[in-house]
Amino acid sequence: MSELLTYLLDNEPHFRKTRLEDLYSDFGKSRSINPDGYHANITAWLQALSHATLAGHMPSSSASPDLLSISISNDLVLALETREWGRPSALGTVVREGMKSRLWIDVGEFEEAKESIYKKGWTVPVPSVGDVLGWGLRQLGFGGGDEKLVEGRVVVLENLEGVGKEVAKRTEGVRGRVERIFSREAFRETYGVVAGKENILTEADMEILLKFLARDKGVLSYDGVTVKLQAPNEKTPSPITAEDTTIASLKTLIKDLEVQTDVLTKKVDELAATAKEAVARKNRVSALAALRSKKLAETTLTKRHATLAQLEEVFSKIEQAADQVELVSVMEASTRVLTGLNKEVGGVERVDDVVDQLREQMSQVDEVGNVIAEVGQGVNAVDEEEVDDELEAMEREEREKREEKEREEREKHEAAETKRKLDALEDAERQTKGAAAKKQADEEAKTAGKASTEKVIEGELKRLSLDADKVLA
Repeated sequence: MSELLTYLLDNEPHFRKTRLEDLYSDFGKSRSINPDGYHANITAWLQALSHATLAGHMPSSSASPDLLSISISNDLVLALETREWGRPSALGTVVREGMKSRLWIDVGEFEEAKESIYKKGWTVPVPSVGDVLGWGLRQLGFGGGDEKLVEGRVVVLENLEGVGKEVAKRTEGVRGRVERIFSREAFRETYGVVAGKENILTEADMEILLKFLARDKGVLSYDGVTVKLQAPNEKTPSPITAEDTTIASLKTLIKDLEVQTDVLTKKVDELAATAKEAVARKNRVSALAALRSKKLAETTLTKRHATLAQLEEVFSKIEQAADQVELVSVMEASTRVLTGLNKEVGGVERVDDVVDQLREQMSQVDEVGNVIAEVGQGVNAVDEEEVDDELEAMEREEREKREEKEREEREKHEAAETKRKLDALEDAERQTKGAAAKKQADEEAKTAGKASTEKVIEGELKRLSLDADKVLA
């Protein structure tokens, strides 16, 4: 079982064993008889192949498969072949429907297009006479099966849009002019790794992605060699200039020199270790050869470091100059804004005139207000003494009410206090009477007990006396 087929059976819900017979059948014949089943099979195949492409499980002659496009060939048919159901009979129909619905787009057509693929009516193919007749026959139930598979390569729009959205989001934080410029290869190394995927975008994928982001999304400029991201303050990406190409080349050269210096440094260390091993083995010839190579490598490394230092200094100056250009542009724009605003103000003299007129009008308003106030005082004159007498009477009445209320509250408080004292006296009197009654009861009980004891003694004496008389007798 191929890697592609294993992926489909393990990850695609439509590729259950119960559905394989229908998916591998020549369902193109059922388009007019069972349109719902026909479209369900088409959708299942298109989604499954698109997902397998983005996951990197499509058949490929290279180690890194394309993630944004599918090669329609006999290799694809063989990769989908099963022992039980054979090869998919309607794969040609699937490809035709995918391209008809614009979910899949021919690579050549995509790369040569001058207008956006989202523009209404973009590259809608005009049906030929044969296409019209074939459609009519299929509607009548004739033909429609065993559609020939046309080999080629198609762009998977779903994958392209997803990767494009991810890359555009990752570039949002890049602001400096120099930082926004890349060579094609540098852009691929920086943004070519798709999130959650092990494979980097291939050269073919990167070409498709850059054309899509430049032409259809408008987030960067691309001329086939240099990539320039859109600035935050730009509505559309600015075109690539000769300066941009130079900056991209310089960044690439610095990156290459850094790689070379790393390789040479490692080589020098390895040659030094080789020379030491040769000396330890007393192999003078090998030691001398290793030391000569080491000296040559060190000389080359020194030159590379010197060149790299010069290029980094130049690049630093370019960054500084680019920042200054942007700063001057902002200052020029600010100057134009201030100039326009000052023109609208009209200069200092106009402002002085406006302020003087404002003060004059405010003075007139105050004068009119004073006149109106004087007129009001004459018409509505009041006797101040009457007002004072009425106020004094109201205050006196309020004071009397307050005193009366305080007196009533005081009387209530005194009555409550008197009642509390009387209740306390009554409680004390009851307690005294209770104690006296208790004492009297105790004395009476004591007296009664004493009398009872005397009676008992007297009775005992009488009994003893009688007993004595009986003995004498």
